[in-house]
Amino acid sequence: MFPKVSRLRSRISKLVTGDTPVPDLKPRLHAGDLAWLGDGDQSAHDANGKLRSCLCTQALLESPEFVRWIMRLEPHALDESGQVRLHRKLWEYGFIVQALYERDLLRTGSMGLGFAVGRDPLPAYMASQGCPILATDLYAAQSVQLGWSPDNQHPSGLAALNDRGLCSPKDFQRLVKFRPVDMNALPGDLQGFDFCWSACAIEHLGSIRQGLRFFERMLDTLRPGGVGVHTTEFNLLSNDATVDHQPTVLFRKRDFDELAQRLTRQGHHVDLVYQAGNTAADLTVDLPPYRQDPHLKLGLMNFTTTSIGLIITKG
Repeated sequence: MFPKVSRLRSRISKLVTGDTPVPDLKPRLHAGDLAWLGDGDQSAHDANGKLRSCLCTQALLESPEFVRWIMRLEPHALDESGQVRLHRKLWEYGFIVQALYERDLLRTGSMGLGFAVGRDPLPAYMASQGCPILATDLYAAQSVQLGWSPDNQHPSGLAALNDRGLCSPKDFQRLVKFRPVDMNALPGDLQGFDFCWSACAIEHLGSIRQGLRFFERMLDTLRPGGVGVHTTEFNLLSNDATVDHQPTVLFRKRDFDELAQRLTRQGHHVDLVYQAGNTAADLTVDLPPYRQDPHLKLGLMNFTTTSIGLIITKG
């Protein structure tokens, strides 16, 4: 092993929790690498055709429903032939909006709460549908200190949330408010929302435990029957070794299985499947320096990760 690689693996091993060795990254997965997930034949949709909590796949990203949302939210992400760029961030946007749409929550008067909104297009689009939105994020200085926020990710003003022009300025000003909120210390007065969401933020809360705690705490912000839709990191290679107690953590299948069981016992609804896809794009791992297309699975801190979307209905 070359000295630089040896030093890198030694440094990475200090970030890892679990007893199994740190796996070697490779640019392509095989179906057998994902067999341990155990849900290869399960659909991302339930018997009524609604999205379930699931993993990022090419099939979902290129579905007519997801493409429709991406055309509205990020039209530059389509090429001249109308094909969507194979990037997991686009999948996350499509997942969040489709899950809310199917549950009749993108309608006039439906109140939404966004966490760690950065400069995502979702608050403006939801407001364009008549939803009053409270968009939240850390204070700018705190965000930079914690390493959450590249320069173009934290809203420097409310208008930055509508820089794509998805909502009329008049409706945006009327319907969208901004409030600094730390996801590790949710204020007790955030209550009664019809829905809440976050896009790849929960993995930045400091630890796996704190991230899982947020999933339970965010239910306090919802009315009974309200829905939380969140995307975050999912470790595709191990149900044991992972990254914890770092600025970015990688959640494991067992973390979400235990969370789902706990929430179900409390009377909430979670329906989870772990079908990771089997197309060439699904099995391609984008390694640093990232090419960004396809970017559905990627190498991160010596693990292969992807996005998982969770839909939790408050009982």
